[in-house]
Amino acid sequence: MVETTWLSQETFDRLNAELEHLKTTGRTEIATKIEEARSEGDLRENGGYHAAREEQSKMEGRIQELTYLLEHAEVGDSPQEISKVAPGLVITAEVNGIKKKFLLGSREAADFVDIDVYPETAPLGSSIMGKSIGAETSYTAPNGKNFTVKVLNIEPFQG
Repeated sequence: MVETTWLSQETFDRLNAELEHLKTTGRTEIATKIEEARSEGDLRENGGYHAAREEQSKMEGRIQELTYLLEHAEVGDSPQEISKVAPGLVITAEVNGIKKKFLLGSREAADFVDIDVYPETAPLGSSIMGKSIGAETSYTAPNGKNFTVKVLNIEPFQG
């Protein structure tokens, strides 16, 4: 199943710029580091070479992650239909008796907004998707704890 994630246009643009940088300048820089380290001799005991290869591996992983995310993202303004919980909306909910306000969207957006962000695919997000104000539900966190949730408010994201 392909997971679609909501991203604001600003977040999409920033992530796309990061991806382009990694695919061009980033790859060139790491190839240069590897080549310089390789020229130092024996690769079995060459810490610089192994560090550069590890950096390359991490960068390629990030490229794959961003490529997938951007190819499967729903991009645009926060949905204006706010009668039910949906990606791109700000949700106020009572979670185990504690009031929380958060954006339902990609964790990647968390670096660019000053509100907590929960993915719609996370246990909290998936438990409230499609629910209306006043709806009560529960979910089990990855650590096995059960949480009760009551949707208190739904509003558009004002990024």
